[in-house]
Amino acid sequence: MKIRIATRKSALALWQANYVSSVLQELPEITTTELVPLSTRGDEILDRSLQKIGGKGLFIKELEVAMENGAADLAVHSMKDVPAELPPGFCLAATLKRANPHDALVATAGTTVQSLPENARIGSSSLRRQAQLKMLRPDLRIEPLRGNVNTRLMKLDAGDYDAIILAAAGLERLELQHHISYEFPPNEMLPAAAQGVLGIECLESNSALRAILGQLDDATAVQTTQAERAIARVLQASCQSPVAAYATVAGETLSLTALVAHPDGSPSIRESMDGHVGAANQLGEALAAKLLAGGARDLLDSIGHSNA
Repeated sequence: MKIRIATRKSALALWQANYVSSVLQELPEITTTELVPLSTRGDEILDRSLQKIGGKGLFIKELEVAMENGAADLAVHSMKDVPAELPPGFCLAATLKRANPHDALVATAGTTVQSLPENARIGSSSLRRQAQLKMLRPDLRIEPLRGNVNTRLMKLDAGDYDAIILAAAGLERLELQHHISYEFPPNEMLPAAAQGVLGIECLESNSALRAILGQLDDATAVQTTQAERAIARVLQASCQSPVAAYATVAGETLSLTALVAHPDGSPSIRESMDGHVGAANQLGEALAAKLLAGGARDLLDSIGHSNA
């Protein structure tokens, strides 16, 4: 079977697609793979924030169209970019082993968030990151930052910012981890739901392909991804909402922590729950209900980033 992989054209997206291609070629059912690079609206519009142009779903729409019209068989996504609800007719066919889930401070070597100068300019367009940075350092000035990883690093080098925040997994995949000056532990900055996880999407009706792709599932990543994405789904949060979720597995226990925060860092609601790994989705829904009981809906509605 020949597999055509729809992918964005950025260096990181191509790395992800090539990685999945290499994994697929180890399966006996797959004879060859081919990349189908596409440009998405999210890649093309860089002068406006994601929430103003429709959210991170803009990064995957063109890939889904390619699958729908038969130009591609599957698409590879960074799961933190995938809306909590997939469009009708599509499914998440495989969830690969999670890479580094944490956020990273990129600045001069040795710089930590506490050693940044007063009123430092931090590049990030993520309200989730902004909120948690403000909780750590209320004086920091968070300024918009869009573009691919190398574009963002170039803007930092040009002196546009004192530091920027990026996902550690993306830097490590591109062998740019030497730019990381500080990695945030979860108690300082919870990641986005399913950050560090690669997912494979295909048409729900393609049962033969789904059976093959299912072999690539990583059990732990499936469980943590289900729990974390359930938070976003129940809260009706967009991928740009200031909502964070992080799950870990130890034996048969899944531990889940989630946060909803105002972009200015206050107020915020943080809750945690433990449960059985076999009930990951239910645990996520239960923790989301706990957040809602604590006022998460009013908080999200007050800043206009729910149901986007």
